[in-house]
Amino acid sequence: MPNNGTFKIILKQVGHLQIVLGFVFCVPMLVSLFFGEYYSASGFLISSIITLTLGYVLYKGFKNTPEPLLRHALIIAALGWLMIAVMGSLPFLIIAYITPAEIAQQIVPVGETYISSLIYFKNPLHCLFESMSAYTTTGLTMAIHEPSIGKGLLFYRSFAQWVGGAGFIVLALAVFQQVGGKSVMFLFSSETSSERLKPTIIDTARSIWKMYLGLTLFSTIYLIIGTLIILPDYNIVENIFNSVNHAMTGQSTGGFSTLDDSIAGYKSMAMDNLYLLPMILGSLAIPFYVKVIIGKQFSLIWKDSQTKAILILCFFGSIIMSLFLMSSGNISEPFRIGVFQFISSLTTTGWQTSDVNIWNSPSIAFILLPMIIGGASGATVGGIKIYRFITILKGVNWNLNRYFMSANSVHVVELNRKRILPDEMNKELASVATFSFMYLVIVFMSALITYFFSGHNYSLAASFFESASASGTVGLSAGITNPEMSPLIEITYMFQMWLGRLEIIPILVLFRTILFGTKPFLT
Repeated sequence: MPNNGTFKIILKQVGHLQIVLGFVFCVPMLVSLFFGEYYSASGFLISSIITLTLGYVLYKGFKNTPEPLLRHALIIAALGWLMIAVMGSLPFLIIAYITPAEIAQQIVPVGETYISSLIYFKNPLHCLFESMSAYTTTGLTMAIHEPSIGKGLLFYRSFAQWVGGAGFIVLALAVFQQVGGKSVMFLFSSETSSERLKPTIIDTARSIWKMYLGLTLFSTIYLIIGTLIILPDYNIVENIFNSVNHAMTGQSTGGFSTLDDSIAGYKSMAMDNLYLLPMILGSLAIPFYVKVIIGKQFSLIWKDSQTKAILILCFFGSIIMSLFLMSSGNISEPFRIGVFQFISSLTTTGWQTSDVNIWNSPSIAFILLPMIIGGASGATVGGIKIYRFITILKGVNWNLNRYFMSANSVHVVELNRKRILPDEMNKELASVATFSFMYLVIVFMSALITYFFSGHNYSLAASFFESASASGTVGLSAGITNPEMSPLIEITYMFQMWLGRLEIIPILVLFRTILFGTKPFLT
């Protein structure tokens, strides 16, 4: 078991993250007030008070503890994100219980006869699932009819994905500089794979958030204007509300939607096409934007290996996906659906325009590939990441070439504009292969759990699809994720989302510390 000193270091930083979360609740509270949803506003206020109190007690109680080391930072990331999901579930639970049934039913859109989906959040497990899905930018949901939970909660889900996309620890470092020295670097690297862009980590964190905010504002304006042009009769308030929410969930590649059927709710091919750009923008690395927009390194648009790979995969993968859907014979608009769903899966955004259950098995099998690969390292995406995919391809080519070279020659590999020597390449390949193996094993085990505990109501292909979606924080669903699902499957998916957001290692470090303490094993 970890010693008391380790506990104090970790709990202090977890408390600090809870303080940040408490202030996060205040934003959807204001949105709820704007739309006259006073029960929702009260729920956010109560959640904020509880969370701020917990955070203050933890932070002040352990204020004089030493700054964290690397192993502490990894545990802080794992436990901190788990606590964010736990406390982030409070608004769903509190609002569901304090909102009278007749008021909840008034939230249901006019003309609809279904009951408000607030009823599902009276189950604490569903609240935790929704919160975990939001903050990890996954997008799987327990809200069967999203518009029926109210504007406040809809905005909260989107805002949670947006904040979670760039990272809570990065946000805490950017706003509250409360650690120094190597501790800042350890905390920064525990949550994000972004490189240092400025002389200090604090300045790097601020640069990331400034660029992230700028890109989101661009997407918001782009979507508002685009919707006005394509659907001029669309209610202007709904246009602005939807565009703000979708800009946040697009940039964070989270994929929550304010519409009942995700982007399909617009019932417009032009709107489908409008939403392709926000997904692609969200899948590219934030450091790439900083270098191109602020550093004016425009050549990176084609020279950056991750960006180039994503654009190439989007183009050719969309065509192949469309051909697979066309061959199935039961998809009326295969190219429209194929392009949108391939890009949605590769970027791990998870906006959906088609029922996956009517796809044939080859189509489902093919879309698993982009879901597993994911977008760029340094972006808000899930999956293995395109950087690791490129490294594996380069490694295969490098190993094959060694058989055709003389014994005295040194084959240097170029990876993302860096020249890597053989020893470094071996280490990089070992790291990538280890991560990829663990990732695929988790997807496989989850798919088996899904298949056997869903009562065989879904095919094995659908089970793999849902499992890959949870691990890759994608959010596309074959219908398995719903309030009636087995609690074991629900817990499994939450665990996968947690793993997927933090890329496994911090969580393994947390479990290892709980079971065996922080002393190294003797070998």
